[in-house]
Amino acid sequence: MSMAEYKGKVKNIQDTPFGYTLSVIGGKWKMVIIYLLAENQPVRFNELKRQIGAITYKTLSSQLKELEADGMVKRKEYPQIPPKVEYSLTDKAQTLLPILEELCEWGVKNHKL
Repeated sequence: MSMAEYKGKVKNIQDTPFGYTLSVIGGKWKMVIIYLLAENQPVRFNELKRQIGAITYKTLSSQLKELEADGMVKRKEYPQIPPKVEYSLTDKAQTLLPILEELCEWGVKNHKL
């Protein structure tokens, strides 16, 4: 399906495949998290926090939970003290990586230094 198929028919963006995609990866941090996991998986929570920097622990935790609920992130918990949790991308999220690469290419072509 393409955007052209919805021309003039969209009453609510959430009812389209584009709306679904935005609900999964939209917002300030989700694409950043996906990008960092693609580069360095598996990643522990605190390492992810350090790599992002300006995100709060609460926000990172909620974004990871949302990505996990949407089937984009796997959470692996190890039964030890102190607790160890690692995050990685699912196969579903891996299918998004070529699109993120295209976004990066667009940035390379259009970014003015």
